[in-house]
Amino acid sequence: MARKLTSDRILFGIVLVLVLVGFLIFSSASLGLLAREGARFSSVAFNQFAFGIVGGFAAMYVTSSVHYRTWRKYAFYIFLATLGLTALVFVPGLGFEHGGAVRWLSIGGFSFQPAELLKIGFIVYMATWLSGMYRHTHTVLKGTLPFLGILALVGIVMLLQPDTDTFAIMAASAVAMFIAAGGKLRDVGIMFVSAVVLLAILAFSRPYIMDRLTTFIDPSADPLGSSYQVQQSLIAIGSGGFSGRGFGQSIQKFEYLPEPIGDSIFAVASEEFGFIGSTLLVLLFVAFAFRGFRVATHAPDLFGMLLAVGFVTLITLQAFLNIAAMLSLAPLSGLPLPFISHGGTALLATLAAIGVVLNVSKYQKKRV
Repeated sequence: MARKLTSDRILFGIVLVLVLVGFLIFSSASLGLLAREGARFSSVAFNQFAFGIVGGFAAMYVTSSVHYRTWRKYAFYIFLATLGLTALVFVPGLGFEHGGAVRWLSIGGFSFQPAELLKIGFIVYMATWLSGMYRHTHTVLKGTLPFLGILALVGIVMLLQPDTDTFAIMAASAVAMFIAAGGKLRDVGIMFVSAVVLLAILAFSRPYIMDRLTTFIDPSADPLGSSYQVQQSLIAIGSGGFSGRGFGQSIQKFEYLPEPIGDSIFAVASEEFGFIGSTLLVLLFVAFAFRGFRVATHAPDLFGMLLAVGFVTLITLQAFLNIAAMLSLAPLSGLPLPFISHGGTALLATLAAIGVVLNVSKYQKKRV
């Protein structure tokens, strides 16, 4: 009698806890909107619950039910479709600007950030390409250069928006996949140097990137300007003390913290739940990474392993960069905190990606 295949229950349990805890934190942080734009509160909460949680778990159910090797057949078309959809932000009447960047599409009254879908298309295609070219990943002509060509194609679309932060985590995830597929550390070193040069060029050509770097070096340099968010975040985290002010009791979310439901939401959580609560949240992300990479190491083939490495790296790296930025341990990135920050489409895409990893776990070679 054939053994019934089941997904990694521990990984699913960790994700479920992250989503529930995330919505609890989001619900409290979104109360800060009442002091700024009360009419928007209900629509934001509905979007997070309906599209993010309900829609996200529905998407996870679908992707966890589809055999992961099916994605390999359509990877190229998925990649092109998501890349093309992301490029539509440059079309007048479809894309719209917010915060100095053109990253959103508005279609039929529904707005979303197509780069969230591009993340999935990119990881799926990169896993397909690397698993097909694994015999050549250690070479420059057939491995490194084509790999950089794919990155450059995505980079053009992302940097023109501009969305430097999202492209950075996508590129870092791709490099992790490149290493897992047998890429040479020598070539990774060359990529790192190239990335530093690109960052320097961007910093001198885009003042906001230079401001982020100088703020990171000296967070007190401009407390009412470029350093304001970091300063307010550190005040919120410090105010939480050991056990926090208590659920819903954050003061900083009211007119002080910029984007309390966005990239500053970890500061709100730290203020309300203190060192204990914020440490437990970090440990949840650590557990997610550990279990996700365990799925990768026990995947039945290279393609499944690369899918898990790509998606888990993408989500984990974004989470820790967000947290590090709020603690002034990394430059401000503007990246939302996965599972927690506002963004129904982002949460839906994240859960859909985890569904793919859960499907890989059904076929792992050694089950625990």
